[in-house]
Amino acid sequence: MRLMLTFLLLTAAPLAAQQPPQLTAEDYARAERFLGANTFPLVAGMAGSPTWLEDGRFWYRTTTAAGSEFVMVDLAGRTRAAAFDHTRLASALASVSGGRVEAGQLPVVDFSKDAREITVRANNRLWACSVQQYTCAPVDTAGAAVSAPPNSVTSPDGSYAAYIRDHNLWVKDLRTNQDRQLTTDGIEDFGYATNNAGWIRSDEPVLLWSPDSRKIATFQHDARGVGEMYLVRTNVGAPALERWRYPLPEDSVIFRIHRVIIEVEPARVVRLDMPPDQHRSTISDHVADGSTFLDVEWYPDASHLAFVSSSRDHREAVFRVANAATGAVRTVFEERSPTQFQSGFAAIGHGNWRVLPESNEVLWWSQRDDWGHLYLYDLRTGELKRQITTGSWNVAELLHVDEDDRTLYFTGVGREQGRDPYFQHFYRLGMNGRGLTLLTRENANHSISMAPDGRHFIDTYSTPTEPPVTQLRRSSNGQVVLDLERADISRLLATGWKPPEPVVVKARDGQTDLYGLMFTPTRLDSTRSYPIVNYIYPGPWGSSVGTRSFSPARGDHQALAELGFVVVVIDGMGTEWRSKSFHDVYYGSMGDNTIPDQIAGMRELARRHRFIDIERAGIWGHSGGGFATASAMFRHPDFFKVGVSQAGNHDNRNYEDDWGERFMPPYRGNERDWEAQANQLVAGNLQGRLLLAHGAMDNNVPPYNTYLVVDALIKANKDFDLIILPHARHGFGADNNYMTRRRWDYFVKYLMGAEPPKEYRIGRPRA
Repeated sequence: MRLMLTFLLLTAAPLAAQQPPQLTAEDYARAERFLGANTFPLVAGMAGSPTWLEDGRFWYRTTTAAGSEFVMVDLAGRTRAAAFDHTRLASALASVSGGRVEAGQLPVVDFSKDAREITVRANNRLWACSVQQYTCAPVDTAGAAVSAPPNSVTSPDGSYAAYIRDHNLWVKDLRTNQDRQLTTDGIEDFGYATNNAGWIRSDEPVLLWSPDSRKIATFQHDARGVGEMYLVRTNVGAPALERWRYPLPEDSVIFRIHRVIIEVEPARVVRLDMPPDQHRSTISDHVADGSTFLDVEWYPDASHLAFVSSSRDHREAVFRVANAATGAVRTVFEERSPTQFQSGFAAIGHGNWRVLPESNEVLWWSQRDDWGHLYLYDLRTGELKRQITTGSWNVAELLHVDEDDRTLYFTGVGREQGRDPYFQHFYRLGMNGRGLTLLTRENANHSISMAPDGRHFIDTYSTPTEPPVTQLRRSSNGQVVLDLERADISRLLATGWKPPEPVVVKARDGQTDLYGLMFTPTRLDSTRSYPIVNYIYPGPWGSSVGTRSFSPARGDHQALAELGFVVVVIDGMGTEWRSKSFHDVYYGSMGDNTIPDQIAGMRELARRHRFIDIERAGIWGHSGGGFATASAMFRHPDFFKVGVSQAGNHDNRNYEDDWGERFMPPYRGNERDWEAQANQLVAGNLQGRLLLAHGAMDNNVPPYNTYLVVDALIKANKDFDLIILPHARHGFGADNNYMTRRRWDYFVKYLMGAEPPKEYRIGRPRA
């Protein structure tokens, strides 16, 4: 009998050892603590964007242990103080609104111009609160000015708010509460100021008010003949169809804009004397950033309008000037690029050109010598006067032009040797190209906000590992005038949080340095072996790492690492912020997706760190990252074992026209190049585990992109997994926590070889 028991124990032991390890709900809860919703509130002293007042003061919001507070800074007195008594105001607001109001959670909407009154939202209505008497009253009975309509753009002097009604442009006079129609011939598919890029549909108008608030620069948006996109809602009964204009690269007809200038008093439309422009800008895959009309600038006296026309393939940019009274247009100069022209970095959100009528000059940004530099043109003749900045570095953002002193203020990247080439620093320079001065010497990423007069600037500097410091400085020499904030991360550190590790690896060519971040478990055991997961966003705009400023959480990278993974993000070749040739590495071959760089970097990290198991490599991404993830699984199946591809634009022939057309040659005549990037054509190479996910109501990257891949996988008889979120748009919205948990489960089960807890719910309130 004793022999029988011994035999049973010996035979049972190997069976038990074969059971996969089990992760628990407690493991997932520990990981969840490192998501942004739980880490951001633990950092105090993170300053928000400043708002400057007419008297030279400015206010901003900063985080505190209790939530936030509003700070007022007086330049003249060099003082920093609370903008008001937060406790008194919370009490006053609670007494009239009938609800509980916390002093550290005041829902302030705006300050008045003299900062004596603030607008606050409580109990679903607006309240005007005096910060002198500490009394509050509903806005509609407080004698406040007429409010602007929703989705409107207010004139510089605050007199008018422009908005769209029935395809035409209207204004509300905020002094008299009267509405007036400015245009009358707008119709469906040919309306005024329409904010439509195929992947963007908004009721907010796209326009630029003149400095004197008397004119509006905008366009009549021509969608006639443009192809349509369709989505069908999931509901009980007959499904509802969504239908809208959505051009594709193969289409001969895309959106056009007929440029106009509209005079407000009396209403008059001046059409610019030129053919319609393509729906393009030099800085985006749209003519707008929100309601901001890109590549358009008024003369200070509103007599003329300067603008840039971009060709459909983005290879040609034409700088033009229009007479605001007559609509006459003249071409000043042109620039052509063998790939695609940009007037700045897309992440900045606006171009770096400026028109200087008083000196008859134009400041222009170009990468014609492989780096992003400033050039000076003659506004009358279009002749190049000089190149202002030079060298193997980039001007990032032109922030201020002092025309009297002929001095430029801008951020730049890559100039300071021995530092992360993505760190932005702040400089001043004469327009003659002389006297370049570094105004921010700290080895960090500097975020700059300049005072309206240009004499001071607010500098918030930090790194991915060091929390931010915010200071008021002089623009002449960078000298600190006032310390504003120093972020406190002590409560964050108390949770066991640690920053990611900056890494530098070699690219596919074995020579070019690539920069990234590595996330490891807070309880890293260097004797263990951890699977490695690559988070990817391949560009060509945007990147995996994102900002080089401090952030308590970057997506769920640290949370995923906490489950027992090494997570890496690497900015591969083909992304912005470096040289033009670096950015153009896979121009015309979007299926590249920087994957060779990711593999090279991951292998190098595995050679350095024995705790990385390079044989268990996974990858995931969203949107362009979803495209890259599936591409990695199909084109490099021997390396990547598990992938989670979310909302991918898997075939750019099936995505809105402007994205692919910026980074690919024109479709007609280059059909084979466009076909080569399509994921569904190589889906049969799949060897590992792949989870595809898409929102059924994604009106940015329509779900048919993923369905193409699904269809190809089925035809190839491949096993895969699929999640369709019936109501989700592109970002997944309310379903994002669910998708995050399913992504964790997928890597835990198939890359780690463990069992995840059953149906863990992220975001559930816990004791």
